[in-house]
Amino acid sequence: MGYDIERFVGYVNEGLLCSICRGVLEDPLQAPCEHAFCSACIHGWLVHHSNCPEDRQTVDISSLRPLYRYMKNDLNRLQLHCKNRESGCQMVCSLESIDRHEKECEYSLIPCFNIGCTVQVERRNLDGHLAVCEYRSHECPNGCGYFILSAEDIQHNCVAELRTDLELLRSEMICRVEEAKHEMESRLDSQRRHMVQKESVLLNQIEELKSQMSRLMSDVCSLMAAERQHRQELEQAELEKREL
Repeated sequence: MGYDIERFVGYVNEGLLCSICRGVLEDPLQAPCEHAFCSACIHGWLVHHSNCPEDRQTVDISSLRPLYRYMKNDLNRLQLHCKNRESGCQMVCSLESIDRHEKECEYSLIPCFNIGCTVQVERRNLDGHLAVCEYRSHECPNGCGYFILSAEDIQHNCVAELRTDLELLRSEMICRVEEAKHEMESRLDSQRRHMVQKESVLLNQIEELKSQMSRLMSDVCSLMAAERQHRQELEQAELEKREL
């Protein structure tokens, strides 16, 4: 829906009015036939129709385009009253900046911050309401550190509340200790598996070295036997030489 034309100061060009709701264009879109509409209005129209509501030319969502720049500029320059005018706001500003103003307007209704309170008050009166709101909270006067609602003052028991907190902290600590324990056990188990694998590799390497050493000793023994045989042959040859 467009902006109520009664909010605007001065004359508003007919071309800046929505062809469906007849309000001043809000988030405008333009059909190929150059008729302009509020975005919400034309999307709602095209759910049940497939043509322009002004001249009945065929229109679909994909053919809609943003408003011409010069028309958009004319629209943004229009001056209008704040929507909270009846509540006392006298602000008049351009359409381009009206949303920003109304989000911060002191006359806008906003909900109470206190949980459970459904009252809406003007922004300028919020502090006064919070001071007397029945859902407001305040720190326990006995010094337990709790913030309590006025309605709960009679039921509030510092010792019971602190005991409950203590039990919650104890439970939380137990859970954290268990989590840390499981994490450490998982890490130790992982390291243990790694060490077992490494030990197996080392044992295989040792067995391989033993096998190589055994073969080497066998080769040494064979060489020593061959040397003795060669020495004996030399000695025998020396004896035969002497005899000759």
